[in-house]
Amino acid sequence: MSHVPVMLEEVLHHLAPAPGETHLDGTFGGGGYAQAILASGCTLYALDRDRDAIARGAALLARHPGRLHLLQACFGDMVSVLAEGGVTQLDGVVLDLGVSSFQLDEAARGFSFRSDGPLDMRMGHDGPTAADLVNTLPEAELADILYQFGEERHSRRIARNIVAGRPFHTTLALAEVIRKSVPRDPSGMDGATRSFQALRIRVNDELGEIERGLAGALSLLAPGGRLVVVSFHSLEDRIVKRVLTEAAGREARASRHDPASWAVRPTAAPYRLLTRGAERPGEGETRSNPRARSARLRAIIRLEGHPA
Repeated sequence: MSHVPVMLEEVLHHLAPAPGETHLDGTFGGGGYAQAILASGCTLYALDRDRDAIARGAALLARHPGRLHLLQACFGDMVSVLAEGGVTQLDGVVLDLGVSSFQLDEAARGFSFRSDGPLDMRMGHDGPTAADLVNTLPEAELADILYQFGEERHSRRIARNIVAGRPFHTTLALAEVIRKSVPRDPSGMDGATRSFQALRIRVNDELGEIERGLAGALSLLAPGGRLVVVSFHSLEDRIVKRVLTEAAGREARASRHDPASWAVRPTAAPYRLLTRGAERPGEGETRSNPRARSARLRAIIRLEGHPA
């Protein structure tokens, strides 16, 4: 299995799975977190919207009969999905918000601008594709998507050139038009990076899924239960930071750079932050796994005396 779980040691430290507990891996992917959590002796529910990921988990499922429950579902639907199995409380939840390395590396899934494939980008296998968006949306709406979800400063020029050149059916054809629409980035980042991120987020409603998933996870945690979230870009991390900080009874004042600008509300909050700011992967991990470089980990615990 080529999948390398990001910040595994830190995830296990904050999640602290123990025998007899029930945990949820909301983003099964390649099963890296799942294997480590199961090794602690707990019961694990694992979700993934991608049927291919569920199929890859068959061997792990066979090794842990009765303790691993592998379900095809979006993690934003965790409350209703688990309720169908009679699960209403969890001792821990982990969410890895990054795109699966399997999806990135498989050209046919259409996520990569480095290898040619159909312009798909769906994490599942239903709903509109990226091709549907770029070939049908009005120019202004397409520009808004690139700016909002990709933070792409040249979104209007890119959208104008996409509309002029469509239809597009393959990743490399679209990437080439995008690259020609933007100046070379001094950092060496591929010019198509932000636009491809934006389309992928829009196709999969990733930010809405994060909002739903965080709300569901917090509601499912039993007293002493922990939520650990690994994000990979600023749009994701902003949502995670806001939701977890508010859950812990803290609110932002003037400056996000000044620690004194975080105030504790007078009422006791049912959660406490386990991380002070976002934790980052160590230098050794980023050397061996370059995809970990942008990872940021945040964690929170439901306090005893505050039932779910």
